[in-house]
Amino acid sequence: MATITLTVDVTDTEQAILLNDLLSIDDWLQGAMNGKKAHCWKRMQQEWTTKLMNDESFTDSIPSNQADFIALVTARSDYTTRTERDAASSIG
Repeated sequence: MATITLTVDVTDTEQAILLNDLLSIDDWLQGAMNGKKAHCWKRMQQEWTTKLMNDESFTDSIPSNQADFIALVTARSDYTTRTERDAASSIG
């Protein structure tokens, strides 16, 4: 997967509000995103480690590094993204 760049639109008024509390809007956004990535990783790792351990057909070792773990999980036929899970739950 390629690296993506995200853009946030902030009006002059919103910028003034943010800069009342923040030293740097960009630094705060980077920190917020890093925190969100860490929390999502932790939840995904816990969820899928449990699923893999409970899957009798899975006999390989569970990768210890993040990239290999993600590659394993996302290649599985039972893996779905949040968007796919939400779409499936709204159908039935």
